[in-house]
Amino acid sequence: MGSSKLPPSTTVLKWLGFVSAVWVQAISGNNYTFSNYSDALKSLMNLTQLQLNNLSVAKDVGKAFGLLAGIASDRFPTWVILLIGSLEGLIGYGAQWLVVSQRISPLPYWQMCFFLCLGGNSTTWMNTAVLVTCIRNFRKNRGPVSGILKGYVGLSTAIFTDLCTALFSDDPSSFLVMLAVVPFAVCLFAMFFLREIPSTATANAQEESSFFAVFNALAVVVAVYLLGFDFIKNSGKVVSQLFSVGLLILLGSPLVIPIYSLFKSWNSNQTQLDLEAKIEEPLLKEEAAAAAAEQSTVVKEEEITEERTPPVIGEEHTIFEAMKTVDFWVLFVSFLCGVGTGLAVMNNMGQIGLALGYADVSMFVSLTSIWGFFGRILAGTISEHFLKKSGTPRPLWNAASQILMTIGYILMAMAMPGSLYIGSMVVGICYGVRLSITVPTASELFGLKYYGLIYNILILNLPIGSFLFSGLLAGFLYDMEATPTPGGGNTCIGGHCYRIVFVVMALACVIGFVLDIWLAFRTKVLYSKLKANKKSNKGSS
Repeated sequence: MGSSKLPPSTTVLKWLGFVSAVWVQAISGNNYTFSNYSDALKSLMNLTQLQLNNLSVAKDVGKAFGLLAGIASDRFPTWVILLIGSLEGLIGYGAQWLVVSQRISPLPYWQMCFFLCLGGNSTTWMNTAVLVTCIRNFRKNRGPVSGILKGYVGLSTAIFTDLCTALFSDDPSSFLVMLAVVPFAVCLFAMFFLREIPSTATANAQEESSFFAVFNALAVVVAVYLLGFDFIKNSGKVVSQLFSVGLLILLGSPLVIPIYSLFKSWNSNQTQLDLEAKIEEPLLKEEAAAAAAEQSTVVKEEEITEERTPPVIGEEHTIFEAMKTVDFWVLFVSFLCGVGTGLAVMNNMGQIGLALGYADVSMFVSLTSIWGFFGRILAGTISEHFLKKSGTPRPLWNAASQILMTIGYILMAMAMPGSLYIGSMVVGICYGVRLSITVPTASELFGLKYYGLIYNILILNLPIGSFLFSGLLAGFLYDMEATPTPGGGNTCIGGHCYRIVFVVMALACVIGFVLDIWLAFRTKVLYSKLKANKKSNKGSS
């Protein structure tokens, strides 16, 4: 038992865990589906737009408590984190279903805020469990891992929306049943397979890259399939049922990777792999073996003298050390400018569509989700490619997305025919890029040891952005333009309803662009070193 070897079955379990992680992500984007049932809540509870937007803020405030998931991820196994998230979702969305289906009378406003908050918090536990575990399991492919997982989060809104359209004709109460039950069932399955597995020094990086390329290809097929259904969704019951069966088959297709890995292990004489010590060293150290011995000596000396010099960017940071750096706050604020404004559009898509004369907004919700997928999955893969090829800092891709997002908001402010189609696609792409790029960027700047907590600090931007841009900005300005309706609600029709909102959000994206360019300049040396280390590591493998 003294031999540090890793059996092939563990490699198979590693890939099976990644597949289960993909499935968890494919159902954990339920926070972005509020527009699909917000109009039912508004009419049932006789809410103004400001009150409705504050309900969506309560949903996003749930993410603020994601700090608990970040702390727990360093103390409890993955299955515990998944169980907590799935139970919260079952209760939070289950209570909303009881109200929308009118099985109970509408709850007091503060209670609805609580259950929306609970449902919103559920996804932070799922996302933390999945991202922290998978990035630690595949340390040398953080970009593709982030892109694939975040890509499926983007697709999850379209998956839920299109399945509900196909099976339940867009019925809001049936939609909420899906949001409550499906994530719970998937997380129960993932609890058995998703776990942290030590990295191996002899792990085949080329094979991992090939497998991730397959995952990317399968994900693109799912996205195109969903996009196609959006244009034929009124083709009848039989077509809708066939679509549902086909979608489930495509979502199960990633199982080909662990199955292939299993057969390969049976037919191979290479049954043991050297077990790599669990890495707790800085990112640059883990990819530069020559520097590892020297650095560990320095660490030991620091322990003896009980003195610790502040870490530099690229080394392991505690949450307090990270928050003392300029780079952390530049990343934090630029992230707010991108995801905060994008989330405001998603939360208000129902009312934006109605204001512009569209009776059914499910198309725009689905388009934002699908194009968000393309933004996430392409950003992760492309940024990784250019990092290895030329040392391109990842924040540059965030800067590019901010400019494109600015253009999207200007188009939506102009309210020209078709502008909502283009705007929803552009916002989806850029929102996806921001989420996909920020995940590996945070681990490269501040290390993996406390990554779960650092990630959830950054995710605080979702409730903050929702409150600022959706709850305050969009809510107040919409109510200023709206006319009252009988029963206490209000409504607004026309391009003027959200014009000022889009202009302000465009200006916020310009600020985010400037911050991302600054961060790219500040981290240029780090990414040059990462490029050199990746090349030297590839040459020695």
